[in-house]
Amino acid sequence: MLLLVLPVVLLALITWQVLTDGPLLRPDAEASRALVHPDGFSQFLSDLGNVQVAVPVLALALAAALWLGRVRGAPRWWLPPLTAVVLMALVPAVVVPLKEWTDRPGTPVVPPATGYFPSGHTATAVVAYGSAALLLLPWLRSPAARRALAAGCGVLVLGVSYGLVRHGYHWPLDVLAGWCLGAVPLALLARVTSRSGRGQPKQADQPK
Repeated sequence: MLLLVLPVVLLALITWQVLTDGPLLRPDAEASRALVHPDGFSQFLSDLGNVQVAVPVLALALAAALWLGRVRGAPRWWLPPLTAVVLMALVPAVVVPLKEWTDRPGTPVVPPATGYFPSGHTATAVVAYGSAALLLLPWLRSPAARRALAAGCGVLVLGVSYGLVRHGYHWPLDVLAGWCLGAVPLALLARVTSRSGRGQPKQADQPK
């Protein structure tokens, strides 16, 4: 429950600060000035949060999870992938209205415009890569493989986040809000995944 409530509370706090030009915006701007340095590497990292990159990765994980679940006879093998699809589709449905409502300007290094809060690229990366990891983790037997998958997901999300701030595409608070948005669907998917079996085939009833 805490994993659901805490991100929502934090997102509400950050959104309030953006809407009211609150005191958090000053350190946000100072951090941005200290970090911004557009270059090719930050552009590459930012692009990893594009829908055209992140969603195909999730699609591959969906296909693998569906196949493994059906082949191994896991109970409700179809539910986690279906949940991941629905949650991924909800990301723009939440991000776009928030962008229009907050109407936040971008950093000085991007063309004059508004609608930068929250970071849609960050939310997309968190949900797509995080969901891919959650769908595949139950099927990995080796603890080392599970740790590698989780670490790889974390590196991708952090890389996208760093690239967006480093290139000046987003303020740090925009990215933090994207993390909060992504954390909620991941917490929901984690609960569904944990309740839908872990790759063990159904056992026939044994005579007593």
